[in-house]
Amino acid sequence: MPSKKHIRVVIADDSLVAREMLAQILATDPDIEVVGQAKNGQEAVDLVANLRPDLVTMDIHMPKMDGLEATEKIMAFTPTPILVVSSSVHGEGMGSAFDALTRGALEVIKKPEPKEWADLERIGRDVLRKVKVLSNVRVITHISGRRAHAAPVLGEVTTAATERKIVAIGSSTGGPSALLAVLAKLPAEFPVPILVAQHIADGFVPGLVSWLDGGSKIKVVAAADGDRPRAGVVYFATTGSNMVIDGGTLRFQPAGRGQLYIPSADTLFDSVARSFGDRSVGVILTGMGADGASGLKIMHDKGAATIAQNEETCTVFGMPRAAIELGAASKVLPLEDIAAAIVEYIG
Repeated sequence: MPSKKHIRVVIADDSLVAREMLAQILATDPDIEVVGQAKNGQEAVDLVANLRPDLVTMDIHMPKMDGLEATEKIMAFTPTPILVVSSSVHGEGMGSAFDALTRGALEVIKKPEPKEWADLERIGRDVLRKVKVLSNVRVITHISGRRAHAAPVLGEVTTAATERKIVAIGSSTGGPSALLAVLAKLPAEFPVPILVAQHIADGFVPGLVSWLDGGSKIKVVAAADGDRPRAGVVYFATTGSNMVIDGGTLRFQPAGRGQLYIPSADTLFDSVARSFGDRSVGVILTGMGADGASGLKIMHDKGAATIAQNEETCTVFGMPRAAIELGAASKVLPLEDIAAAIVEYIG
């Protein structure tokens, strides 16, 4: 009987300690094999070309060639799933991890630190889950240059009869770069607030917010419990809790028992449906799994305008597929058309 295929991983990091920590974490799973380690971006590019691994863990700040350039070269010549493992949660370099996502990397997690040796098991569970999930993602050459195909329109929504008051967006794997593509096209004087539930590793929301704010005309902020959303501002849920809107006030709720994705797009969409009904717009972008599908269906059934990103422009066509199959999407659109559709729905 043939043995189960191992997930073959290349680790790229200029820190020996970081490489050792990641190697030890990955070695705890018999289905994962570290086939190479690189001390800089050029070594990573060469190892990927020679070994053809199933996934690369990529540090950003490395000598000779940094992780951004290495990611770009790998995605151009030997497309491979890339998980960014970054220490740049705060400070000047925090935007670099998200820049890597626009060049083809799939997701970002925080780099384990030496002081965390004693807590390696807890840290390792998240790393192992990410590696297993992302190693199965089918990536393509030049991810930023994907060509969109005509998308089917699943029913029409009339905007003239309803004044939309709020937009809610749910996204996961591939979401940061997709969100930038949407938010960057919205005008600074956008007339309603936008609420976002993005699945992202703990500690990265401030960096993501800063990165998106710098690339958008519209204001992007991290939400706080009790905020009353203002027009022209994008509010991001923090990691570790669910964000809901209760009437005109944002509230944070603890994650449900066994909840896999935090913050939950389903929870956000459901609260928007309850508070705003047909006066809302719901958008579901690229992501693994099915979070957001049932919540978007509730919005749709209450008369909200609902949009799903199409398969051709998704990094992972999981969440949008689930929403489409559930009949939750009024329109299925390529990423580059979603901002214009939102503006049209808002009127």
